[in-house]
Amino acid sequence: MVSWRRRPGPGLARLWGLCCLVLGCWPGALGCPASCGCNSWRIWCTGSSPGIASFPVPQRIAEGDNVTEIYIANQPNLESINDNEVGFYVGLKNLTVVDSGLRFVSRHAFVKNVNLQYINLSRNKLSSLSKKPFRHLGLSDLILGDNPFKCSCEIMWIKKFQETKFYTETQDLYCIDDNNKRTALLDMKVPNCDLPSANLSNYNITVVEGKSITLYCDTTGGPPPNVSWVVTNLVSNHESDTNKNPASLTIKNVSSMDSGLEISCVAENIVGEDQASAELTVFFAPNITFIESPTPDHHWCIPFTVKGNPKPTLQWFYEGAVLNESEYICTKIHVINQSEYHGCLQLDNPTHLNNGAYTLLAKNDYGEDEKRVDAHFMSVPGDGSGPILDPDVYEYETTPNDLGDATNNSNQITSTDVSNKENEDSITVYVVVGIAALVCTGLVITLIILKFGRHSKFGMKGPSSVISNDDDSASPLHHISNGSNTPSSSEGGPDAVIIGMTKIPVIENPQYFGITNSQLKPDTCGN
Repeated sequence: MVSWRRRPGPGLARLWGLCCLVLGCWPGALGCPASCGCNSWRIWCTGSSPGIASFPVPQRIAEGDNVTEIYIANQPNLESINDNEVGFYVGLKNLTVVDSGLRFVSRHAFVKNVNLQYINLSRNKLSSLSKKPFRHLGLSDLILGDNPFKCSCEIMWIKKFQETKFYTETQDLYCIDDNNKRTALLDMKVPNCDLPSANLSNYNITVVEGKSITLYCDTTGGPPPNVSWVVTNLVSNHESDTNKNPASLTIKNVSSMDSGLEISCVAENIVGEDQASAELTVFFAPNITFIESPTPDHHWCIPFTVKGNPKPTLQWFYEGAVLNESEYICTKIHVINQSEYHGCLQLDNPTHLNNGAYTLLAKNDYGEDEKRVDAHFMSVPGDGSGPILDPDVYEYETTPNDLGDATNNSNQITSTDVSNKENEDSITVYVVVGIAALVCTGLVITLIILKFGRHSKFGMKGPSSVISNDDDSASPLHHISNGSNTPSSSEGGPDAVIIGMTKIPVIENPQYFGITNSQLKPDTCGN
């Protein structure tokens, strides 16, 4: 008996290779940094031999975009995190560097890592740490325990951060003073070391266009803070002086384009920073920056854009006369952007009577502006100058009030007059057809009555009738006798039918005879 053993086929080998690739068993294939392991989303460097002396950089730069976690431990030769090293990992969320020789973190180390949420730099050799690398990050955790910090004003921000985040129970933060004594960071006291503060001279900055204004910023803090003005997107000419306290900012020939802009004063020292902001309000005369011929939409619209502060009042004119707005013609403002108003003059189903020149006047306390536009909605009926728009869409009655009594329409025929004439003709046709139908119905009913009402069921004619069929001589019913001289005429009553020598009584049916017995004059038939 021969025994055999099943050998793994090439399919199993390929499957194993794929698993290794996914799980990070082939670091080189993934472009992992030297002396580190990695997979598609994580890098770890935990081996101390040979270890790493600088922050790991991916072999292929594009692969760093997907990395969200880096874990480094037991790296005594790693002493610094420099500019742009961590920047290769723009998607990085969690960074851990523990039990290593880290002594320095560059102020621009995390400029590109805006997604960082968790940083752990505990159990390293940090004696000082600036706040600048972290101030733009929305960190939920910053762990710095068991570092030999030197008691100084430069780490005062860590104390403030610790107080804010309530990390007193989870971190062992301490510093070493000038006497080489270890002191809890929460108990550290450093003279002339305070958070800065900034205050503006005016938080309600208002100025008329073309004028100049000066703003002052008073700052305090220890050491004295550096002051800067944030005037991003300021169009007007400006100059600042930050060498004095208070610092000043002068804006010259203020432009209306700067209305609504935020101006900020920032005070910063090694302990932290403070910022004071105010909004610039510029008053200026109205300016109609855009107006266009009417366009059809759900309603006709003459679009316009007006700038002005305070908000300008708007007045329309038609052919030089005030346009009285109504439910058919009115001004609509659709979008308001700071001191800019976008809207339109809305006309509901205008006709040729609304053609003409429209003028928009915008006015406020600082001036006014006006613009004119010509509008043509439809041609005058019957002039042959062009196609008339669909009357079913644009049919409505225009009154003089809609145009501000600017024209005399007494001698003109409106589209409503034509429509009313057509409606009257249609009603006349319907009435004539209805009358004709009633007459025809009456004639038909009359013919039926005449045809079936003239002959009874027994073929009676005149005041008396003889009951017979087509061949009278062959019928056993000879005649009706009412009191005749036959031998049996006295029997059976006055109403009887004589068949042979037998007299049979006849009972009247009121459904067939509409006259009484006294009116019947039976015919007498002779032999």
